[in-house]
Amino acid sequence: MNTIDATAADRLREALRGSVITPQDPGYDEARSIYNAMIDRRPAAFAQCVDVADVRATISFARDTGAELAVRGGGHSGPGLCLVDDGLVLDLTPMRWVRVDPEADTAQVGGGSLLGDLDHATHAFGRAVPAGIVSTTGVSGLTLGGGHGYLSRRYGLTIDSLLSADVVLADGSYVAASPESHPDLFWALRGGGGNFGVVTSFTFRLHPAATVGVGVTVWPVERTPEVLRWYREFLPAAPDELFGFFALLVVPPGPPFPEPIHGQKVCGVVWCYTGDLSDERLTEVFSGVNDPAPPAFHFATPMPYPALQTMFDGLLPKGLQWYWRGDFFATISDAAIEVHHKYGENLPTGLSTMHLYPVDGAAHQADPDGTAWAYRDAVWSGIVAGIDPDPADAEAIKKWCVDYWTDLHPQSMGGSYVNFLGPGESPDRVRTTYRGHYDRLAAVKRAYDPDNLFHANQNIPPAAG
Repeated sequence: MNTIDATAADRLREALRGSVITPQDPGYDEARSIYNAMIDRRPAAFAQCVDVADVRATISFARDTGAELAVRGGGHSGPGLCLVDDGLVLDLTPMRWVRVDPEADTAQVGGGSLLGDLDHATHAFGRAVPAGIVSTTGVSGLTLGGGHGYLSRRYGLTIDSLLSADVVLADGSYVAASPESHPDLFWALRGGGGNFGVVTSFTFRLHPAATVGVGVTVWPVERTPEVLRWYREFLPAAPDELFGFFALLVVPPGPPFPEPIHGQKVCGVVWCYTGDLSDERLTEVFSGVNDPAPPAFHFATPMPYPALQTMFDGLLPKGLQWYWRGDFFATISDAAIEVHHKYGENLPTGLSTMHLYPVDGAAHQADPDGTAWAYRDAVWSGIVAGIDPDPADAEAIKKWCVDYWTDLHPQSMGGSYVNFLGPGESPDRVRTTYRGHYDRLAAVKRAYDPDNLFHANQNIPPAAG
């Protein structure tokens, strides 16, 4: 691996309209800070690209110099794959823009945009894209991994709304990928991660989602078995308009939760409803929350969709210690419920959590081989996340996460949402995550990145031959 000396950095500066930041420059530490503060890497340079020409020049520089290359979109990568020690970071952060076409009902989104940028622009037209639950997440990384969120049971995965993508390839060339142009690349981009090129913009189909019904229900953590047995039957049978992710958590000290339950360990469901928002209908939709056990707290109210998307932003700001692992689940078995109960009662910190996100409904209606996402038969996408602001707790949250995941994994489908793969996992987890799609992805990789320039990711090496 070649490092980037001052002369090379100056040459890169001359080639870009955007800035080049090196360790000697003001703002270097800010540039290398990402969402997960457990990651502490020191790149040799950041190329802050403002347009496609900058992206092409940066890729050419990396290829010509042999510099190790990573690509940063929103900086939300749990394992910190958007940074590389002593190498070059192609930073899309300046490319934060969204253009809505209300007549076509589409939005074109710059590669450095965050979900909050997308939600802000589309909400003005009463529209949204099914994507995520935290507005500071990057559009690029979430989409390339497949993407799921509050609207996924109603409108499918994020990639199911992707119409086209503008991509700079490893040889520096530019292509527009769609079902009609470079269809094999377009197939791979929808779930295959950042293996195939740098996406400078995405074009999405929009969906109606101005105001949604938001609900939060929590029960004492000792009620986890009863609640999960109810939830595993209730939600898959519910209409696609109703989404609810299950969580184990410590009640945060603030609204909407009443003070008497602050700091208590609970299990709960966060709801999003996209149907009739009349008081009578909301009451009817959530009438079943009393069935497993009396909730410690429940509320439901209409809310602008962007307000729901930002609901956890203050609780989970940039700069916390994170360690996570994930898996797909076809069902929530009795054995899995025992594991959830055990680790829920032993949450190690006030922010550590476990979520089960539904990925059924409309997500099941897509062609199982139509995108790189290989788990169209999964009902839940689960994540175990150890989280805390104090670096002194890093080992404790890591141990809790790994132990929890290890005990739970035998009840899973084997693979994971690629964006939930954590650090330190075995290389075969990537293959397992793509199932029978892996060999096709490796063939597309060979066609578009035969030298594996883009390997700072959940990597799929090019197929041989």
